[in-house]
Amino acid sequence: MGEVTVVTGASSGFGALAVRRLGLAGHTVYAGMRATTGRNARAVEELAAFAAENDAAVHAVELDVQSQESADAAIATIIAEQGHLDVVVHNAGHMVTGPAEAFTPEQYAALYDVNVLGTQRVNRAALPHLRARRSGHVVWVGSSSTRGGTPPYLAPYFAAKAAMDAVAVSYRAELLRFGIETTIVVPGAFTRGTNHFARSGTPADTSRAAEYEELYPGLVDQVGARLAELEPPWADAGAVADAIVSVVDSASRPFRVHVDPSSDGAEVVNAVADRVRGEFLRRVDLADLV
Repeated sequence: MGEVTVVTGASSGFGALAVRRLGLAGHTVYAGMRATTGRNARAVEELAAFAAENDAAVHAVELDVQSQESADAAIATIIAEQGHLDVVVHNAGHMVTGPAEAFTPEQYAALYDVNVLGTQRVNRAALPHLRARRSGHVVWVGSSSTRGGTPPYLAPYFAAKAAMDAVAVSYRAELLRFGIETTIVVPGAFTRGTNHFARSGTPADTSRAAEYEELYPGLVDQVGARLAELEPPWADAGAVADAIVSVVDSASRPFRVHVDPSSDGAEVVNAVADRVRGEFLRRVDLADLV
C-alpha cells in the first residue's frame, strides 16, 4: 500500500514533479500550495487532469507555509480524508539572486520565514499525528550550497537553506525514538526542468545593487551559463523528484541523498560532518540516535 504524503510548495518545480511521480508510484499525495483558487488555480486544474489521466491519487490542498492556521487546516484536511499521514516532504522555498548587501534585512527575514519557519509550521501541524502513531518519515529538500562550493550573489538563500539543514539534523535525533525517520535530499544546481532561477527574487535596494555591476557585470548570467555547461545530460529537475520517490519507497531510508549534477563537493563534506556528529553522539551515550 502507498504512503499518504504531503508535499509543500508543490505548484511547480521539484514539488510538482515529486507529487506526480509519487502518485504514479502508487502513493496518495497531497500537493500543498497557496492560492489554490487564485494564482495557482491553473496548477490545481492541471493536477486534477493528471490524476484523471493516470488514475493517480493526487490532490491539491491549500497550504501556505507562512501561516500556521493554513498549515493546521491542511494537515487536518488530510487526516480527515485519509485517516492518517505517513510522509511530510518539506519542499517549499524561495530563491533570490543579487549582491548580499543590496537585500534589506526585511528581505532576509522574509526568506528565512519561507525556507525555515515554514517547515516549523508544517511540523507543528503534522508531527503530533506521526508521533502518536510511532511511525512516519520527514523528507527535507535541502541544498548542496550548505556545504558545497557556492557562487556569489545567493547569500540570503544559501543562509536560509543552511539554517533549514541544521534544523533537519536536530529533528532527526529528536524524532528517532518516536519511530519517525528523516531524509535530507540534497539537490545541486539545476538549470533545466525547473524555473527557480527565473523566478528568483531580487534586491530591494536597486541603487546599491547597481553599484556592484561596475566590478561584477552580468555575474548572475555568467554563473548560470557556466552551470549549464557543467551539467551532464541527465541533469534535469526530474532527478530530484525521482530521488524523493526512491527514499519514500525505500525500506531502509537513508539520512542524506545527494542529487548534484555539478559535483560541487557537498557530498564529500556532508559525509565528514555526519560522521563526526555520529561519533559525538556515541561519546555522550546517545548511540541509538546515530
